[in-house]
Parts: sequence; C-alpha cells; structure tokens
Amino acid sequence: MARTVPERSQAASETDSELPHLVTIVGRGVPANFEVTVDGELEMIDEDPETTATIVSKRAAEGSIDVGVTRFRFSGQMANVSLVDWNGVPAPDSSITPTVHVDYDVPNR
Repeated sequence: MARTVPERSQAASETDSELPHLVTIVGRGVPANFEVTVDGELEMIDEDPETTATIVSKRAAEGSIDVGVTRFRFSGQMANVSLVDWNGVPAPDSSITPTVHVDYDVPNR
C-alpha cells in the first residue's frame, strides 16, 4: 500500500518564508509568566491567543503557562525573553520557570 505525501498549501509556504523561525515555551507543571519580543513579526501557532489569555502584538507576546507548550513563529531576530515563576522569581534564579527553545529557519509542517 503506497503512502501519499500531503501537499503543502501555498499559504503554508508563504508563512515559512515570512515567519521562518520558531520559539517554543515549555511549561514545567508550575504556573509561570513569559514575555517574548522579536525585532520582526510574531504570530502564535497551534492555539488561539484569546482562549489562552496570551497577549500577542506584532512584535511581542506575553502570557502564562504551567504545563504543555506554547509556540510562536517569527521573523527577524529574537530580541528578548523574560521568564518568571509564580513567585515572581526570574530565570535563571528559579528552577521552575519554563524552558525556551529558539530555532531558526524551521519549515512549517
């Protein structure tokens, strides 16, 4: 039985070229706050900002996370990442703040 490869839409290809980079915030099971700023454009993926209470502007996003992941695609360079735990203790002084992964030139799958 042959397996077909799904076709990528032109919109997905355009998103790749317009927002080629990916930032992933991973919760550690404890409520924490994050703020991400880029010098290009930023867009939340996989989730709806209204349902997650994440504030997303053209170049910045801020919100909270306890478990799971929150992902954003962006263009340009990462300008700033700020993480604080539920007590307001910033990373790296707190071992329970979320982890952040920044990947450049990641295709949209």
